[in-house]
Amino acid sequence: MKHLIEKSDRKIQLVKGKPKRYLFDKIDWSQRLILILGYRGVGKTTLLLQYLSDSNTKGIYLSLDDFFFESNRLIETIYTLYQEGIRLFLLDEVHRYLYWSKDLKQLYDDYPDIQVVATGSSILDLSKGNADLSRRASVYKLNGLSFREFLLFEKKLTIQQLSLEDIIQKHSTIGPEILDIINYPEDFGNYLKYGFFPFFREAKSTYYQKLEETINLVIETDIAPFEDLQHSTVRTMKKLLFVISESVPFTPNINKLSEKLEAPRNTILRLLDYLDQAQILNLLRSDTKGTSFLQKPEKIFLNNPNFIHLFSPAQPDLGNIRETFFYNQTSTVHAVTSSKYSDFLIDESYVFEIGGPSKSTEQIKGLPNAYLALDIKGGNQKRIPLWLFGFLY
Repeated sequence: MKHLIEKSDRKIQLVKGKPKRYLFDKIDWSQRLILILGYRGVGKTTLLLQYLSDSNTKGIYLSLDDFFFESNRLIETIYTLYQEGIRLFLLDEVHRYLYWSKDLKQLYDDYPDIQVVATGSSILDLSKGNADLSRRASVYKLNGLSFREFLLFEKKLTIQQLSLEDIIQKHSTIGPEILDIINYPEDFGNYLKYGFFPFFREAKSTYYQKLEETINLVIETDIAPFEDLQHSTVRTMKKLLFVISESVPFTPNINKLSEKLEAPRNTILRLLDYLDQAQILNLLRSDTKGTSFLQKPEKIFLNNPNFIHLFSPAQPDLGNIRETFFYNQTSTVHAVTSSKYSDFLIDESYVFEIGGPSKSTEQIKGLPNAYLALDIKGGNQKRIPLWLFGFLY
C-alpha cells in the first residue's frame, strides 16, 4: 500500500496554485458518497486533488485505471487503507473498474465513517451495473470551461459569476465594467477556438490533436465498453458523428440518416443519445423531463465551439458557433429547450433568438420575455451581448 500512498502524495503537489473550477463551491462536501461526472479533460482529477489538499481528514487519491486494480479488488484495498487510519477516499475514473457499482455500494453500506468522492465518464448511468447507486450518491456534472473561467485560467482575471436575471436586466451596466478589463473580441475569439478544455494551457499548438484523440477515446473506451457495443456499431457511431459535423446545427431526418448509414432507425436514435450523454453532441429537445432516446431531437449541435473549429478548421459557420456557444453555456445551469417562436426557450420562461449585429427585434416582437443574444460588444434593452452568457458559471 505504501506505493499507492506515495503516488497520491506526488499527485497533490501537481495541483498547487491551480484555479478552482465553478463546481468546487457548488458541491455539498458533507455527503458520504459524491460522484462527479464529466467529459475527459474537463478537470475532474484536479478537482479531486484540490479537495484532498484542502481537507483536514487523512485521505488518499486512487486512480482506478491503475494497473494495480487489474489484479486487486478495490473493496479489499480500502479495507487495508482503513486500517492505516485513512477515512477519505478520492477515486478517479471509476468507470474503468469492472466492479465499480458493487464496490461503491458496499463501501457506502459497510463504512459509515468514511467519505468517498469518485469521478467517472459522463456516460455513467448509476442505475446500471450490479448495484443501484442513484439513491446513495450525490451526483454532479462538470462542464468544460465557461468564458469567465477561461479568463481566469488564461489571464488570471477573477470576474464574478452572473445570474441569467443579471444578464437580462443589467447587461447595459455590467457589460462595460467587464469590457474595461478584458480584450474583446480577441479574448472571446480565443475562447471559442481553444478555451473550453483546461488542457489548452499545456500546448495550444497541439490542442486540436488532443481534442480529436479525446473524442476517439470517449467513443472507443468510454461509450463502447460501457454499453457493450459491437465494433460495427462503433463504426456507425463515428460515421454518424462525421455526417452531423458537416452540417451542424443539424435538423435531423432520422429516416434519411438510417438509409445513409444503413442502420435501423432506433439504432440511430440510440447512438445520438450516447453521443449526447458523452458530451460530444448536444441534443436540443422540446422537453427536458422524461424524454426517451426514441424521441427525435429538434436540433443537433456539437457540444461546444471548440469542436466546430476541430471539424471545420478552414471556414467554421459563424451562426453555428454562436448558437452552440449559447446552448452550451446556458444549459450548464438552466433547462434549455427548443422554442416554437425562436431559437431557444430557457426555464420555460425566457425566449432567445441568437444572431449577428444586424439582427433586429422584429422576430421577437410581441413575445413576452423575449430577447436577442447578439454577437456584439455592447447591448441595450432587448439586445444583449452574446459573450455575457459565458459568465453564467
